[in-house]
Amino acid sequence: MSSKNVADYLLERLRDWGVDKVFAFPGDGINGILAAWARAGDDPMFVQSRHEEMSAFEAVGYAKFTGRVGVCMATSGPGAIHLLNGLYDAKLDHVPVVAIVGQTSRSAMGGSYQQEVDLLSLFKDVASEYVQMVTVPEQLPNVLDRAIRIAVAERAPTAIIIPSDVQELEYSAPGHAFKMVPSSMGVEWPTPLPDDAAIVRAADLLNAGSKVAILAGSGARGARAELAEVAELLGAGVAKALLGKDVLADDLPYVTGSIGLLGTRPSYEMMMGCDTLLTVGSSFPYTQFMPELDQARAVQIDVDAKYIGMRYPYEINLVGDAAATLRALIPHLTRKDDRSWREVIESKVRRWWEVMDAEAMVTADPVNPMRLFYELSSRLPDNAIVTADSGSSANWYARQLKFRGDMRGSLSGNLATMGPGVPYGIGAKFGCPERPVIVFAGDGAMQMNGMAELITVKHYWHQWEDPRLVIAVLHNNDLNQVTWEMRAMEGSPKFAESQILPDVDFAAFASSLGLQAITVTSPDDVAPAWERALAADRPTVIDFHTDPDVPPIPPHATFEQMKDAAEAMLKGDENRWGIIKEGLKTKAQEFLPHSSD
Repeated sequence: MSSKNVADYLLERLRDWGVDKVFAFPGDGINGILAAWARAGDDPMFVQSRHEEMSAFEAVGYAKFTGRVGVCMATSGPGAIHLLNGLYDAKLDHVPVVAIVGQTSRSAMGGSYQQEVDLLSLFKDVASEYVQMVTVPEQLPNVLDRAIRIAVAERAPTAIIIPSDVQELEYSAPGHAFKMVPSSMGVEWPTPLPDDAAIVRAADLLNAGSKVAILAGSGARGARAELAEVAELLGAGVAKALLGKDVLADDLPYVTGSIGLLGTRPSYEMMMGCDTLLTVGSSFPYTQFMPELDQARAVQIDVDAKYIGMRYPYEINLVGDAAATLRALIPHLTRKDDRSWREVIESKVRRWWEVMDAEAMVTADPVNPMRLFYELSSRLPDNAIVTADSGSSANWYARQLKFRGDMRGSLSGNLATMGPGVPYGIGAKFGCPERPVIVFAGDGAMQMNGMAELITVKHYWHQWEDPRLVIAVLHNNDLNQVTWEMRAMEGSPKFAESQILPDVDFAAFASSLGLQAITVTSPDDVAPAWERALAADRPTVIDFHTDPDVPPIPPHATFEQMKDAAEAMLKGDENRWGIIKEGLKTKAQEFLPHSSD
């Protein structure tokens, strides 16, 4: 008789694939797997969240910052449903995650049994690349192996459903027989590269341009040296899609920063002035922030043909690995002697950072939120990982933080969901326990998800080689991003009943968990708070009391958006006088003389 059942074999196969963490929450639909975990001595490690959605977000954070597949697990019915938001986050940001979920026993299926949900239908969209139910033991190795390989190959979530009675069946391997599907471990990945003729055509197009702009996304990660060399040869500036913020360092003088709704003025002006565009590893969706459609000749490089040729009328679309394709291009590129385009870009970048520094120092009531990011930038450890939640904190993350060296950062890019900041940080700590992690989250996101996950931090932080997980709360008692979106996009005043948050003492809650807790209500205390947190021997929550009236409106906001916001003020917005005061003081920094003038 076999010494292992299906659940035992599942964990064994995960270990063989190198999976060392599974982010999960228990339930009777996976009781058979939990029993196997006890027999396996918690290998791979069961990381218990407070909620299955957090398990999925933690798996996404783990995958984003390690480059390995993330694995999450939940019970049948409600547990499986709770995973969905995190899995959609993985789907839209192209992150490899495998979800393993339980199901009611096969004998009960179709009988309207307790917690019976049609999981194949439920997961069909979010795990569209691969979702399968294991109904006999012989299926398991092939289904699991394919789920992992497809997740990595397609950079997407996949899902496996295992009924509770199947988990407890004696494991039997697929045989050498009709309608059996044996499987094998591992995969050797290729490095895709366009053919030589396409490379030459692309190089000719880029060489012909006199004002070259580069747009780099997360797909260019790992091509840092090649991207910098191409930019130098072409005399180009480099703008970064939000998910590619950590692709190139912000202290390079030609890096214009983020692009788009949360982007910088130099990125916007570079795109409006260029005659040639090279996009590397990005499917940035906001066409209005790219050159006019008949303005620039363009080349795109992307490893995934499904996302090539989108967003802009590219003349040449190169399907290939970013680093390998750029290396192939470099010998065919001619260094531009006229550096006037580059010099203009660098001048605008210098001016931008001076304005950002000045805006961060504008007084507010009580603390200007930009000050948090400004004071952290110069203090960030060289190996830091930074996560930001959706909301106004994403604005300042995009525009104020200067990344350098090997720093990493991410947020929910395409789904832009609230609530992943803290679980991303936890996933990062489990994937990279030797690196300090900083999380920025608004008070809305903290009340939605973050406070409960502080309990998870309490539970596990002693296991991390570097105990520094710093959670910075932007505490303004307002769902600030939506408040400003209503003003700027709808011309509507603040609707207090939907936007005002109940006041919570986040520091007191963190202190009750044994974490270091700091409350900041004065701008003079911002820098010392960061220094205390980054020198601490435990995780820290900094409760920054920030001013909701500091406008996150981007520097390239349209006249129509500014008019709508002004009209919203006139309609009786309760914060109108504070907004007018802070808006005028902040905007004035763009017009005051600076050292680069």
